[in-house]
Amino acid sequence: MKSVQRLYYIDAIRAWAILMMLQGHFIDGLLDPAFRDKENELFSWWLYFRGITAPVFFTVSGFIVSYLLLSNKAQNHHNPRIKKSLKRGLELILYGYLLRLNFGGLFKGQLYNAFYQVDVLHCIGLALLSIVLLYKIHLWLSDLGLKWAYAIIQFSIVLLLFLGEPYYKTVEYEYLPKLFANYLNKANGSVFTIIPWLGYSSFGALLSQVYLRFQNKPYFYPFFILSSLLSGLLLIHYSSGFFTELITLHSTFAFLQEVVNNNYLFIRLGDVLIVFAVFASLRGLTKYKSIVKIGQSTLTTYIIHYIILYGSFTGYGLYRFYKKSLNWAEATTYALLFMLICTLSAVVYHHFKPRLKTWITCVKHGFLKRLKQLL
Repeated sequence: MKSVQRLYYIDAIRAWAILMMLQGHFIDGLLDPAFRDKENELFSWWLYFRGITAPVFFTVSGFIVSYLLLSNKAQNHHNPRIKKSLKRGLELILYGYLLRLNFGGLFKGQLYNAFYQVDVLHCIGLALLSIVLLYKIHLWLSDLGLKWAYAIIQFSIVLLLFLGEPYYKTVEYEYLPKLFANYLNKANGSVFTIIPWLGYSSFGALLSQVYLRFQNKPYFYPFFILSSLLSGLLLIHYSSGFFTELITLHSTFAFLQEVVNNNYLFIRLGDVLIVFAVFASLRGLTKYKSIVKIGQSTLTTYIIHYIILYGSFTGYGLYRFYKKSLNWAEATTYALLFMLICTLSAVVYHHFKPRLKTWITCVKHGFLKRLKQLL
């Protein structure tokens, strides 16, 4: 493996996705229902593009962690990226639960039901853990000469989760504790579930191995951009028709009718591929420090936005006071301000983070030294 190359356009995709998420959550939470007219072309376009954000986030997350694992020079079980990726995955799950804590409930000695609900951080964290597990399996299979086993497994997961979605989404998990059942269905109010969203992370992991295998070949980027664009358009416009044709060919494919009836997963995968194609084609313009910094601070931005909008810990957020009460002009204007505050706060925090860590370390050592003197 050659040394890892920083893909600045991936940072740009992350920056775009976090900005889309900020405005999407703000407008969706605070816009008055009177303005939610799906017949309105503007609202219809906004609603469609809002639906692209989550698939892009999951795909990019899977791509990045897998890219870093596969590109590390130590391609063995002592790869340092394994530990870092495991730590990152567990951190995301922890942050997901922390953001749903309510101090008022804790003081009463209880955890509200919202604490157990699963959101995007939980699912991405679990997706990262699954990618590490599959990477370990990949290492064992590579020793047996199966170099492409990793990609084949990830591709199989995508097909299994996307094609089986109409069936497993109806399964009830009453025999499981709520803490675990919430990862599998939305019966208790979970926003995301690992099924089917893990499929996008698996696709990102699959894409990373293909990317690493061919990125140094001549004309790689023109081919990557064109193939991503064409594949995306085919999935968006023709995946339903393709499945319909399979159904007519043989009764074995009759189960695909349920996929055709609600074919959002493959269509959104097409959207993801087009996003990759667009940003890859603009990769020369994505090295600006401001774009890179926003892309590198998405977790902090997410945490800040969650606290301000939904009132983590206290229950007092914008959503509590202005829930579904703004008109279009107010919602869009304040959404822009909200985006600016969240991203700027995250970038400033990361700028001073090293100094803050140094200060905390000094205070801690000073406190321990003083404590030893007193003892």
